[in-house]
Amino acid sequence: MKKLMKGFTLIELMIVVAIIGILAAIAIPNFIKFQARSKQSEAKANLKAMFTAEKAFSQEKDRYSSYVGEIGFAPERNNRYAYFTTQGTAFDTRTGTGSSTATNAMAIEVDVFKGYSPLTVAGLTCGVANPTVTSTGFVGEAVGNIDTDTTTDIWSISSDGRTSDATCDSHLGQNIASGEPSNDQNDVNR
Repeated sequence: MKKLMKGFTLIELMIVVAIIGILAAIAIPNFIKFQARSKQSEAKANLKAMFTAEKAFSQEKDRYSSYVGEIGFAPERNNRYAYFTTQGTAFDTRTGTGSSTATNAMAIEVDVFKGYSPLTVAGLTCGVANPTVTSTGFVGEAVGNIDTDTTTDIWSISSDGRTSDATCDSHLGQNIASGEPSNDQNDVNR
């Protein structure tokens, strides 16, 4: 009488492990890129809030403001991006348990208390317009490093319609409507 052995051979198990390894090699980088893209939604949402705050302030005072405290813009804690109304050295510091907005704060720094790395914003690349506030309009900016490499992710929003002049992204020359965030330097696709 012949006894039937049931089970898998070593070769069959090795083939299954190889297939799982190939699937993981394809899926994990895509998952990491998807996570980084989802983190970009913070910049888009907060820049739209900055736009709304600036427009409301402008309707009331007939001018735009360079100061985040004056317009009432304060994103929630745990922010990965630094937000700028103009280029300056006065920040809403987020190094401790509470934020401290100075009356002359022109920017909100990355929440380093939550473990995010502080940013230096000098020398922006790719033809990105620096944040500015004039009596007739403004450009706000968000800068963050969402995937811990050396490249930063830069977003901007403007009170005026504009044409993208960012030279290192695929949307060069596209029209961007007033109040629409633009990804001027994409950290995810690099």
